[in-house]
Amino acid sequence: MTEPRVFISILIMAGVTYLVRMLPLVIFKKKITNRFVRSFLAYVPYAVLAAMTFPGILYSTGSVSSAAFGLLTALVLAYHNKGLLTVALGASAAVFAAQQLLSLAGMQ
Repeated sequence: MTEPRVFISILIMAGVTYLVRMLPLVIFKKKITNRFVRSFLAYVPYAVLAAMTFPGILYSTGSVSSAAFGLLTALVLAYHNKGLLTVALGASAAVFAAQQLLSLAGMQ
């Protein structure tokens, strides 16, 4: 039998999740017309995505140096308007090459 603490925890989590999604709808009933607030809210998803993925990028490989090399490669390819598949494959290839070079040099 499941303990009551599990159900209480689930109810609390559901309540918190509901509040986070419901409060902006209740607080901001009119359309937001302030340019600064609108531009700030437009960039929030990108900032959150970057904050969530950046640590994962640096610590997903055997060493931070090879991950940084892959990140740099991805940034350069993206800056030159390459497609998503090209950027992903290029960064993966760069990480693989960096890992091989590091292992050959005995630095890993």
